[in-house]
Amino acid sequence: MARTIGVLAAAQIAVGLVEGGAIVGGLNLYPESSTAAYVLDGMPAGNLAECILHQIEEARQGEEVEAIGVGFPGIIRYGAVEESPNLPQIKGFNLQQTLAAGLKQQGRAIPVRVFNDADVIAAGIAATRGDLHRFVRIWHLGHGVGYGRYPWTEGIWEGGHCVVTLSPKEKFCGCGGRGHLEGIMGIRSMRLRFLDMEPEEVFASAKSGDRRCAEFVELWHRALAAATATSIAMEGPGKFFITGPSSKFIEIGRLGIYLHEMVKMSPLQGSQLEVVPTGVETGIIGAAVNAGLLAKAL
Repeated sequence: MARTIGVLAAAQIAVGLVEGGAIVGGLNLYPESSTAAYVLDGMPAGNLAECILHQIEEARQGEEVEAIGVGFPGIIRYGAVEESPNLPQIKGFNLQQTLAAGLKQQGRAIPVRVFNDADVIAAGIAATRGDLHRFVRIWHLGHGVGYGRYPWTEGIWEGGHCVVTLSPKEKFCGCGGRGHLEGIMGIRSMRLRFLDMEPEEVFASAKSGDRRCAEFVELWHRALAAATATSIAMEGPGKFFITGPSSKFIEIGRLGIYLHEMVKMSPLQGSQLEVVPTGVETGIIGAAVNAGLLAKAL
């Protein structure tokens, strides 16, 4: 069975050799310590590409590989990072082209494909759950909000920045836009809204009867229902997985009720919502699976 390499570059660079939808051997991490995470924040684009190439070579273990897939945060089009709010120094950098050129200099003509990080998480969930034959969408709830889909197709897919409210007061999104899903659900946005409380405290206070927090928790769930309903209206019903650090706050029953209130046409009903845990391994597998499928299609 052909082997591929998957890379997830976000807080850390995580690389693994993948075969049959599973990681073969251990993970290669840079930096190795999780306490040193986010060291990539100020790293120049060229240095970041060199780090990825080094970790790929370490993970390859001398094996022949069919393709290399890389998951990276931001708007990725044709292998170039058009925008990356988390790593702004990478904006405009053609990561795919640079990695391919670096491999060629090493004498290795291996196809490389770069994807949005949420897209590779969606592919990883599909691969590890036996859903590679299904249309899968995910919401990744963390510092920001990521939207991913499988099967992969070229597109923007910045679902975290879809508009879910017309209130001009909703201005907490990191991109500066108003009324965005991420401006309500992102950890950064919640901290700006509740300057004296962490998200965990907000949700705990809502359960204890704090009116302001309870109203926010309702808005939080309705915002995700609205974004999900918009996706359904554009691409039809299906399976939605919810993951990431803030997925622990999801009340799946409440979310389902709000979604049903927003989606009434019978052909658009029938979507499923499920909260699932994921780690860097999920993204690595998804990046490798996406790259392998595209290599076979060429």
